[in-house]
Amino acid sequence: MNENGGSFVAVRRIAHGIDRGTTYQPSSAEVVTGSTAWIGRSFSCVCAQGRENDARLSFDFTPFQEECLQRLQSRIDVSYDSTNVEHQEALRSLWYAAFPGVELQGLVSEQWKEMGWQGKDPSTDFRGGGFISLENLLFFAKNFPKSFQDLLQKQEGDRATWEYPFAIAGVNITFMLIQMLDLQAVKPRSMMGAVFLKLLAEDERAFDLLYCIAFKMMDQQWLAMHASYMDFSSVMKSTCRHLERELLLEDILTLEDLPSYSLLARS
Repeated sequence: MNENGGSFVAVRRIAHGIDRGTTYQPSSAEVVTGSTAWIGRSFSCVCAQGRENDARLSFDFTPFQEECLQRLQSRIDVSYDSTNVEHQEALRSLWYAAFPGVELQGLVSEQWKEMGWQGKDPSTDFRGGGFISLENLLFFAKNFPKSFQDLLQKQEGDRATWEYPFAIAGVNITFMLIQMLDLQAVKPRSMMGAVFLKLLAEDERAFDLLYCIAFKMMDQQWLAMHASYMDFSSVMKSTCRHLERELLLEDILTLEDLPSYSLLARS
């Protein structure tokens, strides 16, 4: 149970993989399972700080910028549909990007817990982020495979005994970015949203790329804070603040200019 009343999977690290078990008992359990109700409940207040004042600001956008925003919003509006063949294939692609050479037994399988989903059916965990959260994970896996694998396998740093669940963390990062950038508004009502829209017009992959940066940044915050799974909410809030500060730096013309972009490694 997290500080907001939601619950999530806790994954225990061992030397060569992920333990899996039943109900949490400090002495012997490997996994805590719970509902997805916690997704997104921890971030909106922090990521929206100052938005009431920002709402009074007026921003001028070009028709092309607005068109880019509308295309991104169309992606955000798509829910994951377990009966949609395209969505099914995307989920299979994610598995094989994460675990090359390991045969997937099915779209509903105990294997999915190895990636950090709450149960054997990942489709139930996409409610907080929609299909775009799957697209984000797949983009990360294909474009920055080393960083993706480092996070999935928890390869870097002095890890906690009880680690955050990789896939569920990914869904939360998608949700966090949507809230932080105010992407469900007709037009950005905050400085953060206005800054991002200009970056989006320069590169339509901007949301997916920012997702990768945010995921690596979150892991860095996790390590810096010596966090365990009970601290996940605090880590996400800290990540949001750090990301906002970087986006507001001067001379940020593309996402590659962000200091934290250097955290990403393609191979």
